[in-house]
Amino acid sequence: MTSEVVVAAPVPAPGRAQRVREIAGELRGMRGALIPILHAVQEELGYVAQDDVAVVADVLNLSVAEVHGVVTFYKDFRRTAPGRTTVAVCQAEACRAVGAVQLADYARLRTGCGFGETSVDGRITLEEVFCFGNCALGPTVQVGEKLHGRVTPARLDALLGEMR
Repeated sequence: MTSEVVVAAPVPAPGRAQRVREIAGELRGMRGALIPILHAVQEELGYVAQDDVAVVADVLNLSVAEVHGVVTFYKDFRRTAPGRTTVAVCQAEACRAVGAVQLADYARLRTGCGFGETSVDGRITLEEVFCFGNCALGPTVQVGEKLHGRVTPARLDALLGEMR
């Protein structure tokens, strides 16, 4: 039995550049507009592509290096398309004290990707987060928009299995 991976079609480069220009133009008047623009681009288009950096720099009259520096400095910005589902493992101290380090190692092994990476089949993007505010129920994992507490490797397997 073969499974088919369905991935949303990316916005074509010319259309994407135009949309990034529109987003940046709409928000450029804000004080400290760069980060809100980058967030808006990622929210709408899924990630901040390298080509987007040049467009935003042009609209804001900044150097490409300045915008690239912000995108690469902050972990919140993805530079590649995310998988269909994001799996985030808390790595804050409270969760680490109850097994989050081992759970993260298991998640990397099970998904075949490291933090900030997407599985080869495009199904999962694995992320690390430093506190969901669910400390009493650690280790905590978020799958998509749903938070799960007291996650063990067996529970993680079940959660990943539900995604199929």
